[in-house]
Amino acid sequence: MTYETASAPYPRNYSLEGPLNRRAVQIGLANAEWYKTPITRARMKELMQRSDGPATRDTIIWFLALAVAGGLGVYFWGSWWCVPFFIVYGVLYGSAGDSRWHECGHGTAFKTPWKNDAIYQLACFMTVRNPTVWRWSHSRHHTDTIIVGRDPEIILMRPPELAKALLNVFGLLMVPQAWWAMLRYAAGRLTAAERDFIPEAEQGKVIFVARVWTVIYLGVIAACIAMGSILPAMLIGLPSMYGAWHMFMTGLTQHIGLAEDVLDHRLNCRTMYINRFSRFVYWNMNYHVEHHMFPMVPYHRLPELHREILKDCPPPYVGFWACYREIIPTLLRQVREPDYFVRRHLPATANPTPPLPSGMIG
Repeated sequence: MTYETASAPYPRNYSLEGPLNRRAVQIGLANAEWYKTPITRARMKELMQRSDGPATRDTIIWFLALAVAGGLGVYFWGSWWCVPFFIVYGVLYGSAGDSRWHECGHGTAFKTPWKNDAIYQLACFMTVRNPTVWRWSHSRHHTDTIIVGRDPEIILMRPPELAKALLNVFGLLMVPQAWWAMLRYAAGRLTAAERDFIPEAEQGKVIFVARVWTVIYLGVIAACIAMGSILPAMLIGLPSMYGAWHMFMTGLTQHIGLAEDVLDHRLNCRTMYINRFSRFVYWNMNYHVEHHMFPMVPYHRLPELHREILKDCPPPYVGFWACYREIIPTLLRQVREPDYFVRRHLPATANPTPPLPSGMIG
């Protein structure tokens, strides 16, 4: 199968302040109209219906699991028995927290707005993601998904820096960078890229929250010094690093190795079938084509949406290994050939991907 992309030549400047931002605007890639699988209006209205029930249930389970795993980790602190409990606690804190900020940031997890906002604020703190920065960053990610020069959430650029990616399995780069950004915001400084996607009226919120978080982290550090132990940081702060591995494992499957600068989410997103525990941690974001195509559908309705559009999409990947069997060789090849990418194949039952306007073809 062949299809068009609007990619500029490599090497490419992925910066939001660079020339490819202007290029994307000029040729119509920015804020463009994306392909959507046809679904009747009545069915889509049904799928978009919000409910407090599923998210309330899952949040109670999440909080109880955090309390049990964290409590047992503290109880067994000083012996090797604490390790499995902190592994579970870290995943629930640093990885499940990531999916919770994501879904509640969309405002779709709960029907009640304040519940979405409360969990969003908490989960942002747990994952060290400033709530205002990431609300606008993620909005741009959905508007301009993997559009070079526009999307601020492209995880690996081409050619990929594999050593940095491996360090982030446990957040060894991204979390310290997030803490540094927190201190930068607390000092009242935003980058030019952040000012590009955050409205000026919202920028004061960035600074206020960063200052509150800085005070909390100073309290955790003070508690560690007073106790002569890192135990307080094992509960608040460090789990965003040692618990990041599941978030990293799922996050790389979303877009890595797929097409850049296309206007069809079937070509730049992966949907995969995964185990029940990972689906709970990830809050069904394994249905990633579905989520990007129709982002206002709540996470608990994504399996239904998946069945609705299945015949119009590439075959889902079965398990993590099916994804990584494709991703790993692709990344290794992109080190040498940055213009290489995986071309998703649409089934015979699918609508063809719409052609790009002639002015977009690079």
